[in-house]
Amino acid sequence: MPTRLHAARLVVLLAITPLVLTACSGAGNAASSGATTTPSSSLSATSDSPMTISPAVERPSTRGAAETFTGQVDVTPLTEASADITASAAEVAFSPGARSAWHTHPAGQSLIVTDGVGWVQVRGEERRDITAGDVVWTPAGVEHWHGATAEAGMTHLALTGVLDGDNAEWGDLVSDEEYLGR
Repeated sequence: MPTRLHAARLVVLLAITPLVLTACSGAGNAASSGATTTPSSSLSATSDSPMTISPAVERPSTRGAAETFTGQVDVTPLTEASADITASAAEVAFSPGARSAWHTHPAGQSLIVTDGVGWVQVRGEERRDITAGDVVWTPAGVEHWHGATAEAGMTHLALTGVLDGDNAEWGDLVSDEEYLGR
């Protein structure tokens, strides 16, 4: 039986598939890299096809930098901005207690929570709960942070607008007092 989470994941896949296929053109082309996909008849890219596939093995996760994250955060790039699509996408997995620093986005950001529970907060407002299936829109220039709760991890897809080559301006790390809502 499909659940709300299954529906949310399907919406996300439908939403980002064009981003993945167009923004990755030329990078991660299975035909040009020698990589194979299964089944090859339905997934592999050919030199005469406008479609490109970016294999997961060519987009490894990296640990979030200590200057922009507190705790263990793993970031898996999905797409980069291009002339065709002015947004980047990544999957971000926060361990319990992990969070971003305060930051803004010059062209806004959508977060699609795919697993777990977390918190988001706009500077000057109360911290808010988010859970799998929730979608969070943050307009351009709004200072905020997001991450897992203290007890549970959280994973989200981040679809971030890019303006003049930038997708975020990072500020101070979120203190334990801010994080815990004290």
